[in-house]
Amino acid sequence: MLQRAAHMRHNSTEPERRLWQKLRASHLKGYKFRRQAPIGRRIADFFCPAKGLIVELDGDTHDRARDLARDGDMAARFGYRTVRFTNEDVMRNMEGVLLALTEALEMQPDRWPSASKHHPPTPSSKEEGEQ
Repeated sequence: MLQRAAHMRHNSTEPERRLWQKLRASHLKGYKFRRQAPIGRRIADFFCPAKGLIVELDGDTHDRARDLARDGDMAARFGYRTVRFTNEDVMRNMEGVLLALTEALEMQPDRWPSASKHHPPTPSSKEEGEQ
């Protein structure tokens, strides 16, 4: 599974590459995403661990009924919500995709409510004991 995910990361589709440029390095409102993240027996296109939100990009070959069943399974087994966009959405309306994704992230409860940020802060030099 991990090898397949690594292969998929190195052979991304053009819509996946374009969306990743907007999501990587916490570019979208500070939310951290993983690309081609293995979850159970599935590899999610993108995953925000802090919110438990999966983002899938669908091409022409996706079976909507099957995808919705898999999304329901991910919600039941892991508590993760899935949002879907078409490849065409990403290629023609990136701003709309990012707006919808931001709204989905903000509506989704934090998985770690006690955390003050989307991921733990890096300690400063003083906190590590350096002078």
